[in-house]
Amino acid sequence: MRGMCDIIIIGGGPAGLTAGIYAARAGMDAVLLEKKFSGGQASTTNIVENYPGFENGIGGPELAIAMEHQAVKAGLQISYEDCVGVEIGGDARRIKLYSGEEMECGAIILSMGSQPRKLGVPGEEEFRGRGVSFCATCDGFMFRKKNAIIIGGGNTAIEDALYLANICESVTIIHRRREFRAELALVKRVMDNPKVRVLWDSVVTSFGGGKKLEGVSVRNITTGTASAIPADGAFVAVGAIPDTNLVKGKLRLDESGYIIAGEDTRTNVARVYAAGDLRTKPLRQIVTAAADGAIAATNAMQDLRALNRLERHVVIAAQ
Repeated sequence: MRGMCDIIIIGGGPAGLTAGIYAARAGMDAVLLEKKFSGGQASTTNIVENYPGFENGIGGPELAIAMEHQAVKAGLQISYEDCVGVEIGGDARRIKLYSGEEMECGAIILSMGSQPRKLGVPGEEEFRGRGVSFCATCDGFMFRKKNAIIIGGGNTAIEDALYLANICESVTIIHRRREFRAELALVKRVMDNPKVRVLWDSVVTSFGGGKKLEGVSVRNITTGTASAIPADGAFVAVGAIPDTNLVKGKLRLDESGYIIAGEDTRTNVARVYAAGDLRTKPLRQIVTAAADGAIAATNAMQDLRALNRLERHVVIAAQ
């Protein structure tokens, strides 16, 4: 068992890093556990244009690195280790690491974020890494001056299309509805881009090719018409799945697997908080994740201090 600390933060995206900044600046002994790299999905976003303070936008990796540096400078301890278990019953707040070690703390902030949602059609897994990708900014460079497909209609899909239009020969957006769910400003830019075309009311039914992806099969859900679209690369951007397996059966989750927590980020278990994309909320953006992190850390500090006062009163009364 490692030594006791005040707060353990699981997940190093904008929510976790902001929670760490607030906790460390307040003098709390805080540790952040991250299994991969800091920044979460923000670090895989080419350009962030809606985060306050950057009128010309800022690169996602650049923003993530800046957040990490600020957190470390404030005094946050970041440990790149995978958390495989949590114990939150009764008064215990313990974390089990992949190494087998355990950590004990006063409060836990969950900020593990989410993972890209898959289509679940033939060829998706077979061609993953050989033409099928879930991150345009990560893999887009491999399809420079080639033909790419984007599947989806939200902010991520449209941002990916705009990014790929700068480096690819052509970009085809395949969307199951008749209108996009993305922000109006993004939609206007993508519709005005001559290198982008849109297939409305359509779904991908399979990915095909030989040693690498050569195209996708598409079905129009209105007419039932099937067609084949040649492509060198296909990028799936159809939403995300919350990374909440760690707390299934231990916290209240909604039907989609998101942790049920209000704007105060408190879960149904005392001194356990949910911040960022894994929480039930109407908007999942970097700015809202950062806000969650600040609120979670502040409430955790207040709850721990109240608990300590209560414990002191009990000790005094006993004497």
